[in-house]
Amino acid sequence: MSLSQVEAATESDQVEQPVGNLRQAAWRRLRRDPVAITGFVLIAMFIVVAVLAPLIAPYDPRDTPGAGTITPTNIPGPSAEHWFGLDEQGRDELSRVIYGARQSLLVGVVAMLLGMAGGMVLGVLAGAFGRWVDSVVMRIVDIMLSIPGLLMAIAIAAVLGRSLTSVMIAIAAVNVPIFARLLRGQMMSQRESDYVLAARSLGVRRRSIVLSHVLPNSMSPVIVQATLTLATAIIEAAALSFLGLGGADPAVPEWGRMLASTQRYLASAPHLALFPGLAIMVAALGFTLIGERLREALDPKYRR
Repeated sequence: MSLSQVEAATESDQVEQPVGNLRQAAWRRLRRDPVAITGFVLIAMFIVVAVLAPLIAPYDPRDTPGAGTITPTNIPGPSAEHWFGLDEQGRDELSRVIYGARQSLLVGVVAMLLGMAGGMVLGVLAGAFGRWVDSVVMRIVDIMLSIPGLLMAIAIAAVLGRSLTSVMIAIAAVNVPIFARLLRGQMMSQRESDYVLAARSLGVRRRSIVLSHVLPNSMSPVIVQATLTLATAIIEAAALSFLGLGGADPAVPEWGRMLASTQRYLASAPHLALFPGLAIMVAALGFTLIGERLREALDPKYRR
């Protein structure tokens, strides 16, 4: 067998590799990838801190153990007793950063799930029916994409009122058109595959073809986008809280709100902005690393 024939056979095997095998190969690549491992470690730390916050935090986030040491010109920084220092009201900064992870995880996961669910409904409608249904859905998506995401989120959160639920809905609405366009494109390409043509020739109903074959084979890019959406959701939630559109209770720690409340103390107490900012960066970085490596692992162009 010639070299060209061997290469052609190899490429054919890669194209015909089942989706299950592709996902198994992607998982094997991720387990050996140091960047992906770093992302998994950062995400694991973030989740553990958020879930076990009452056990890890040294103080209640509402308590003011250092209130007597706070003056307008003196806010104590990191010390042996308070690792991240105190805030402007004498509350333990480490405890508030830890509890703030719970809010970020909740907002990120719920917003991602809502956005993915809404986007998948629109994407399935457009990709399965095509024709005028596709045109109507895509025009709606185009209108939503024409508005900058952060501006849309601010407008929705402002209309719904100041609450954590409003933040979740606002961030989810921003991500609906992204998931819709992505899933629609994947389903449109899958509709022309040989297995779909074979199923049609055998008289299989369109609903069965879409739900049992086309949709499952179109989900890999959606899963990748979901991990990236978690990263952006954390940043957007912090941005909305920074602008005063987060939860109504100011005593509940949110990373964005913590950053907003430290503007007057940046010169005298920079630690108040440093630690919440690092928390946002680390959490978003973990999901971004996983998303990027997962995209490469699931893309046949990167397989060897």
